[in-house]
Amino acid sequence: MNTRFALLAALACAGALLGSGCAGPEQKLGRGLRNTGELLRWGEMRRTVEQTALFDSPDQAYTTGLVRGFNRSLARVGIGLYEIVTFPVPPYGPVATNYLKPEPVYPDNYTPDILAVPEFDSATELGFSGGDVAPMIPNSRFRVFDR
Repeated sequence: MNTRFALLAALACAGALLGSGCAGPEQKLGRGLRNTGELLRWGEMRRTVEQTALFDSPDQAYTTGLVRGFNRSLARVGIGLYEIVTFPVPPYGPVATNYLKPEPVYPDNYTPDILAVPEFDSATELGFSGGDVAPMIPNSRFRVFDR
């Protein structure tokens, strides 16, 4: 019975996606997944503590800022869950934008970068990637893209 229900739900979602186009539901589902991940990254809490220390006072950062950040993090998770559940159904725009930004926020002292994996490296066949110039000589390490 459970497999039938799961298959029926998957077919209903696929039908909704095919009937409405992919761009709107795809963006809504992605936004919902990113916002639900707030439980793991706590970016809203870190940002709110930092902003409270800067704009209000450092004394309030770990009290008012922490409570405000926790509240906003839970609100972001709730909005994310709502967007995951309702992704096949219009409207596809962001929800509650007067309280939270549509996308996850990061503290002002951190900007995410691309992952350091070989798939995002430059063309190694052209010789523009980092690496050892003469690995047989100790301390001869030369890295092109080290920061």
